[in-house]
Amino acid sequence: MADASGSLLCEAAAFNETLQNAFPFGKLGHIPKGLYRFASHEEANLQDEICLARHMAKIELRATKVTA
Repeated sequence: MADASGSLLCEAAAFNETLQNAFPFGKLGHIPKGLYRFASHEEANLQDEICLARHMAKIELRATKVTA
């Protein structure tokens, strides 16, 4: 039975914050804010993949600068 006190929700929120702080990509989104309209799912997926690749490259550049 679910806990009506909300303690599980608090635990989940704490877990989420822990994950966000543990990884370098935690607080960064990979898609710029804005309104996007796509003609197809394929077009939306392509934009998502491009933004994700750019974001991963930025993370790698930051990590390389830190270790250099």
